[in-house]
Amino acid sequence: MADDACLFLLPARHPLIGAPFAAVGELECRETPAVQGWLHAHGVSASSELVRILPAETEAIIPEDAERLPVPLSPEETIRVQQACAPRSVTDIESELLDFRDTTRERESLVHRALTAGIPAPRIAQLTGLDPREIGRLTQG
Repeated sequence: MADDACLFLLPARHPLIGAPFAAVGELECRETPAVQGWLHAHGVSASSELVRILPAETEAIIPEDAERLPVPLSPEETIRVQQACAPRSVTDIESELLDFRDTTRERESLVHRALTAGIPAPRIAQLTGLDPREIGRLTQG
């Protein structure tokens, strides 16, 4: 594995770019001492909306003042990161939210993706049946 992606901390008041680290699902690098140490050093958790990931080939769009950490990914993980960073329509995500009622797999990831796509928390609650307080808890880092 090479450095196939870059974790970074989104600076305050910066437009959202990349995907939330939590939205790409489990990555092998997440439990490495390097990533754990980097998160700890910056006082954030892996589920924080400020912890973002981008494929290495798009690293140029990361703000200059952002703290960053190159990370290795498997080929399958690289595809998941690329898909998580690709623009998705609100309709697609709302469809996933409706399907959520039938499953609870990757709940946190789905909620993060929906919020990133601009779907307001009340709409997420309406589509999923989740309590709005639960949505708030899932998004706190």
